[in-house]
Amino acid sequence: MSDISILTLALLMLHWGLIIGFTIRVIMRRRPVGVSLAWIAIIFSVPLLGVLTYLAIGENRISEQYVRRARAIRAEYVQWQKSLDEQALIDHSELYAEASPLLNQARSVSGFPALPGNRLKLIEDFQSVFRSIIDDIDRCKRTCHLEFYIWHPGGLADGLQDALLRAVKRGVTCRVLVDAFGSKGFLASPSTRVMREAGIEVQDALPAGILYMFLSRADLRNHRKLIVIDGEIAYTGSQNLVDPRNFKQDAGVGQWIDAMVRIDGPAVEALAGSFIQDWEVATGVGLDRLRSNSDIRPLPTTGTVPVQAVPSGPGWMPMAIHQLLLTTLYAARRELIITTPYFVPDESLLSALVSAAHKGVDVRLILPERNDSLLVHYSSRSYYADLLTAGVHIHCFQGGLLHTKSISVDGELCLFGSVNMDMRSIWINFELSLLVYDREFTRELRQMQLNYISRSVAIDSHDWQRRPRWEHFIENGVRLASPLL
Repeated sequence: MSDISILTLALLMLHWGLIIGFTIRVIMRRRPVGVSLAWIAIIFSVPLLGVLTYLAIGENRISEQYVRRARAIRAEYVQWQKSLDEQALIDHSELYAEASPLLNQARSVSGFPALPGNRLKLIEDFQSVFRSIIDDIDRCKRTCHLEFYIWHPGGLADGLQDALLRAVKRGVTCRVLVDAFGSKGFLASPSTRVMREAGIEVQDALPAGILYMFLSRADLRNHRKLIVIDGEIAYTGSQNLVDPRNFKQDAGVGQWIDAMVRIDGPAVEALAGSFIQDWEVATGVGLDRLRSNSDIRPLPTTGTVPVQAVPSGPGWMPMAIHQLLLTTLYAARRELIITTPYFVPDESLLSALVSAAHKGVDVRLILPERNDSLLVHYSSRSYYADLLTAGVHIHCFQGGLLHTKSISVDGELCLFGSVNMDMRSIWINFELSLLVYDREFTRELRQMQLNYISRSVAIDSHDWQRRPRWEHFIENGVRLASPLL
């Protein structure tokens, strides 16, 4: 046998060895059927490139360092979560009928109970968000903890940095945790150097790069947005530390539109503990030393609102937020209003929306008219026909990239935070959401959603069906990759 024949045979064996080996690997991972079939198709179509792509982003592999640190603090973290049950004295008879099952499920999958006695303030524009945060930082006395996906220098974000510099001069312990990919520019900027030199602790979460691809999945990201001040005040929602007036202005989508909520009351302890875990996993700092500066303690009631923190991500209970989203959608009896910038649902979420509309629920989906991700834009549109046929109302927001993530159910309860209704956010990202079991706050959030609708254009089902056939083809073609988006 010639050398060429031997080489050809070896390459052929390698070719089929990769296909068979990684097909078995995909099957044994027991991922959702659509995801598994999509990866198998890629591996068969372009074996070598498909295998390399699968190794990079096909599995939710978390670095061994992350796993080791998370495992080391797990028992103590769970014990602390259980201690919060003593404060979870909620009268279920006063809740909306559909709230109790959701509350119990969220407790089971996230570890956090719903804590009563909070005061919430919904903040709907970025100027007010930054102004409120800066005012609270200027009043803080002990600790200021920030955790964000994106910090983009410039504009009002620089004003927040100045507030942190003033705080650290007063002796306040300031810690900043930002995603290594989302805040790559910030971490390499003079802003980070100035903050570190002043004594502010700045840490990147989930380091990214070519070398890290061999240690963990490349696109696992910390997508949370959280501020905890003195362990007494917290902010969370969808707003990154960016001034929309100078952020992604070349993307052609307009200014990003976000909302945040300011919280004071017992639920702040849960959010403070969530930051502590993330900081410990990112830095390896001992919990005892960190807790001594964190003011994690039971807080007095300041209002009447029950709030439940729901951190989610691939590390612990990866299906938590997916299960809770389904329960939230199925809980609706009269009305369901959803805002999300990235809408790429799996079959179960799509079925939940269609089923809600079929049983007479007024389902309204508010999405940005233009999206900064072309693949998500076309994939989202591929679902419109099914939704419109079922009676779902789809509103395309015209005032910029609507980035707020919110769900209101029957005007009685709501979900608000950083999680998008797409598979990346649900399965891959570390997210933070709030379940709020309060009619007054939900109606306030619902009014914000209605304001978005007033700045939107509703899609007409008949007009949608008459679009050019090439648009249908592109959308349906991109949809084939939606399990991987």
